[in-house]
Amino acid sequence: MERLRVTGGASLRGSVHVAGAKNSSLKLMAATLLSEGRSTLHDVPTITDVDYMGELLRRLGADVVRTNGTVVIDVPDKIAHEAPYELVRRLRASICVLGPLVARCGAADVALPGGDAIGSRGLDMHIAGLERLGAHVEVQHGYVVARAPKGLRGAMIGLDFPSVGATENILMAAVLAEGETVLDNVAREPEIVDICQMLVDMGAKIEGAGTSTLHVQGVERLKPSEHTTVPDRIVAGTWAVAALMTRGDITVANARHTHLELVLEKLMAAGAVVETLAEGGFRVAMSGRPRAIDVVTLPYPGFPTDLQPMVVALNALADGTAMITENVYEARFMFVNELARLGADVRIDGHHAVVRGRESLSGAPVVATDIRAGAGLVLAGLVAEGETLVSAVHHIDRGYPDFVGQLTQLGADVSREPDPDRFED
Repeated sequence: MERLRVTGGASLRGSVHVAGAKNSSLKLMAATLLSEGRSTLHDVPTITDVDYMGELLRRLGADVVRTNGTVVIDVPDKIAHEAPYELVRRLRASICVLGPLVARCGAADVALPGGDAIGSRGLDMHIAGLERLGAHVEVQHGYVVARAPKGLRGAMIGLDFPSVGATENILMAAVLAEGETVLDNVAREPEIVDICQMLVDMGAKIEGAGTSTLHVQGVERLKPSEHTTVPDRIVAGTWAVAALMTRGDITVANARHTHLELVLEKLMAAGAVVETLAEGGFRVAMSGRPRAIDVVTLPYPGFPTDLQPMVVALNALADGTAMITENVYEARFMFVNELARLGADVRIDGHHAVVRGRESLSGAPVVATDIRAGAGLVLAGLVAEGETLVSAVHHIDRGYPDFVGQLTQLGADVSREPDPDRFED
């Protein structure tokens, strides 16, 4: 196990390049299971979650080769349909192989997933959607067991909540189902649009990407594809918040500001200068102490829950008091106890957090509880007096490629080192 040693006081300045989205790349890798043959994915981030998904696809019979930002996946005619617990427990997104396996094999045995400790994130909608498509689904001995020996058939399906994971699983099953599927109240995230674009390139018939209703006309088979992943809006948003917190000036290249409109509006309300660039990306600059900003997390195009920890950290040193309301993951505030170790004044009441800004924070040992909490704690450490030691850095590695390298490039004093007090389980 390793930790990060963060020395506060630097003003981050310069340019960073954003890789493809973690939350898209993993699902695109799963989607390759829908077709025999060789698919190529470009601009895939160099993160450990991609390694985990590659291991899972190999266990299912695919050949996976990653070279820098390109992943080549060769899927055979016959693939296995069991995703075992020892692989799935490390990666919540591994549940997204459920839909492709049922559609392609008529069977799937997928262990209930692990991943970040940010809430229950149940699979009820995944299961209900597959059952509407004609699969028989049960949870047995810690596995989701799905069977559709006669194939799937299209159906009218409405989601109770625009869940990203349920939308992806049901969509990837529906593209090979017989007849038409109408999927209502779906997630509208850019990552969903990205998956739809790749599936269409593979031969799927999908209309409505980016809206709340998808119309899918099933096809008998799909073909391999070559696809470039959409840029990671959460990583881009993290760098934008970092510019504010450190009173810096950061140009975020290979980002789409249109995917972060509400976020950038909030940062401007906090006092930032935001400039969109003609060649793509944007610039965020800040010269003084930020003003407190209220945030309510909601499904896209609302404020993303994955940026909530960074905004809590921002408000911890802002001028004023802010209310943060978390509507997506009930346990997202778990990291606040760690932030309090740095001197933050945060009070939790259910899914609300009241943050009273302080002029300064002080370095201390903290532990990352999930990917985004880890990033938020590092940003807080950048503006805290003295040194902050962030343990469980493996969480950050799951979502941020070369985080230390990019921070150092921007002028931060951050280094990795062995963590003598923690051991990998």
